[in-house]
Amino acid sequence: MKRRKFLYRLISIFVGLAILYSFGFGAIAQDEPATEDAAAEEMVVEAEITAAEVQFNLDHTWILIAGFLVFFMQAGFAMLEGGMIRETGVVNSLAENFMDACITGLVFFLVGYGIAYGTYDAGLEGGGWLPAHIPLLLDNADGTGAGDGALFVGFFFQFAFAGAAATIATGGMAERTNFVGKLIYSAILGAIIYPVVVFWTWGGGWIAAQGFIDFAGSTIVHMTGGVVALVGAYVLGPRAGRVFGRPPAASNLGFAALGTFILWFGWYGFNVGSALGASDVNLLGLVTVNTTLAATAGALGAMFHTWFVTKHWNVSFVLNGSLAGLVAITAGCASVTPINAVIIGLLAGVVLVVSIGFVERLKIDDAVGAFSVHGACGAFGTLMIGIVGSQALGAPSLLDGGTLETLWSQLTGVAVVAIWVGIASYVMFVVLNRIDVLHVHPEADRIGIDAYEHHASVWPNVLPLRETEDD
Repeated sequence: MKRRKFLYRLISIFVGLAILYSFGFGAIAQDEPATEDAAAEEMVVEAEITAAEVQFNLDHTWILIAGFLVFFMQAGFAMLEGGMIRETGVVNSLAENFMDACITGLVFFLVGYGIAYGTYDAGLEGGGWLPAHIPLLLDNADGTGAGDGALFVGFFFQFAFAGAAATIATGGMAERTNFVGKLIYSAILGAIIYPVVVFWTWGGGWIAAQGFIDFAGSTIVHMTGGVVALVGAYVLGPRAGRVFGRPPAASNLGFAALGTFILWFGWYGFNVGSALGASDVNLLGLVTVNTTLAATAGALGAMFHTWFVTKHWNVSFVLNGSLAGLVAITAGCASVTPINAVIIGLLAGVVLVVSIGFVERLKIDDAVGAFSVHGACGAFGTLMIGIVGSQALGAPSLLDGGTLETLWSQLTGVAVVAIWVGIASYVMFVVLNRIDVLHVHPEADRIGIDAYEHHASVWPNVLPLRETEDD
């Protein structure tokens, strides 16, 4: 009897343990999927964070590369200008173009970038006229803050644009600008005149609030530089010995052609880089194709228009024609279809030739046609968005489902920027002229600005230096 009781108790214990074990195993088995699911979810979150970080780094890497291309355009401007002007001013032209980058880099760091992208009252209806807070010296960022890297990348990219605006102005005033005056006006342009334009537009100011479209700077960069060039050339007066109707021959079309190729190459950074990222392949591809087509069409438009008038294939107009197409498409490269990019380029080539003739009749000595290429064609390309812009691309135009609204916004932006830049630069140049630091000394007109201001010649074996009367 006792043995049976013992046996029953032993069996009961085993059965109880088996039941407990079963329940415990089941609970463990049920916990495992939950643990696996949590781990899987954590891996997904980590993958998403990693993908976002990779895209962020890729975007800013592309912006940096594009900025390098835009900066390299300084070399293109220097070679184009040096090739288009007379031999006696090439050294001065190279020096001025180089200093555009140096001076603009410093003043844009000190104050220009702060004005361009300063903060304003977000509740102010219609955007701001001037920033309420101007962060000087990049708000003292030192590379240790969480957002410092993105800030530095953005600054560099925008500095390259500011340098381009200053260099455009230099071309129209070539061969007769006092070097000291050149340094001063480049500083003012990079510190105040250009940054105010940027704040009103890309910086989110009042022109942007009107619906103004300028993807990469036809008006913001190019027309700004072109208007400064025109006003400066007017205040300076013509070069010594200048005969209107018979502009001086280019000193080196080889240099000019190479400079144009460099500019065209750099323009891909200018336009495609303005996507400010590398994630939207459709946008990158469209901007690249539109930029290419407008450049080719601009060269053809200027070449054939000139041939019909003069019966000559003028290489200078071919080179400037391609630049005219590039300038014109810069505003709308993300807002028009490829076929309309061709139309804009062709018409820009014609606008270039007509504008050069008009400026010549006004007896304003624009040494390299800076206003016609950048000012006239920049305004033209910006306005064309309101006429042939694509509704599907966010620019409803007169010919694609829109009304006058887009065209009116474009016209407002162009007019206001031209008025601001024209008045500000006129005051600046008149003051510089009054204090006698705008025009070179008359002796420089006699022996050449290279010999007088730099005591150098770009071709010393072919073009020996002429001595001043005091030597």
